[in-house]
Amino acid sequence: MFRLHFENQVYSKAEDFEVNPNDLPEFAKSAFSFCKSWLEGEKTFTQFTSGSTGAPKKIRISRFQMEESAKATGAFFKTDSNSTLLCCLNPAYIAGKMMLVRAMVWNCEIHLVEPSSNPLSNVDGDFDFVAMVPLQVQASLEDERSLQKLKSIQQLIIGGAPISSKLKANLVENGIKAWQTFGMTETVSHIALAEIGNKELLYQTLPGVEIGQDSRGALWIKSEMSGSDPIQTNDLIELRSETSFVWLGRVDFVVNSGGIKLFPELIEQKSEEVIQELFPGISFFFMGEKEDAFGEKLVLFLETLESSSRVKILKERLSDVLGKYELPKKIYFSPKFARTESGKINRLATFNTL
Repeated sequence: MFRLHFENQVYSKAEDFEVNPNDLPEFAKSAFSFCKSWLEGEKTFTQFTSGSTGAPKKIRISRFQMEESAKATGAFFKTDSNSTLLCCLNPAYIAGKMMLVRAMVWNCEIHLVEPSSNPLSNVDGDFDFVAMVPLQVQASLEDERSLQKLKSIQQLIIGGAPISSKLKANLVENGIKAWQTFGMTETVSHIALAEIGNKELLYQTLPGVEIGQDSRGALWIKSEMSGSDPIQTNDLIELRSETSFVWLGRVDFVVNSGGIKLFPELIEQKSEEVIQELFPGISFFFMGEKEDAFGEKLVLFLETLESSSRVKILKERLSDVLGKYELPKKIYFSPKFARTESGKINRLATFNTL
């Protein structure tokens, strides 16, 4: 039976969610409003895209799409009405909403907590299915009580951004079974999952999802959850089979330097350990900057104050882990990156502020 637990209260029917909004924090307002609409049979819902590579767009998502997404995830993980879920993502965004949908479609228990950086620190009980962003997982790994909770989760999915090599290693080291998700608002949460281990991340599609590539090598998706028409993405992939692929990066970010294609996201993975060792805890990214000689040159952005003493060491260390053409031709420093409403780095906006 669907039951939502929040602050020692239990809610299950539409009328239960008719509470005074002023008594609730913002994340709970979003959750209660959505659950009430869903339980009253609402057929369509408005959602904004994340705005990772452009301005957020308002889109309409049908109840049918959300139900199909929940059913496909349930089939993949073999969940049922005995499962207990934890919603620690903001229900204003699709990832948080879909946790609520899963509980209602799977007809099971779900606990709602504040979407903080360390959401497991103040919760009791064990959970069968939890979705988190990388920041939450990293914070949980660094807190002993949260780490034990993390280890007890049966199925942990991580989305919102690619996991770092450090986080991947920490999960493997602690024996935590987790999956990296692949999806977007337009596909109603994830359409594929990659088990996190010592090998490369190989994404397996959910049941009923059809995939392929366009002439650029970018992924297209067709499924009940993404609507009647195929969705063309700007995600470059290496197709391994009809149901599996390796993600290479975004078409938007590919750098063409003198005819050589460079994939910033892959370069970021290779250079992460070196950068974090010299600039602990900072955010960074690579991107292309226009130039006359080669069309574009690869540059590196660091979210920190400039440090000339460490830059020389950084360049030397990067040459040990990156190929000849992958080395940044210039390094930019920014005290604060521009970010989208959902917290993702806005690369172009950050570049334009310098």
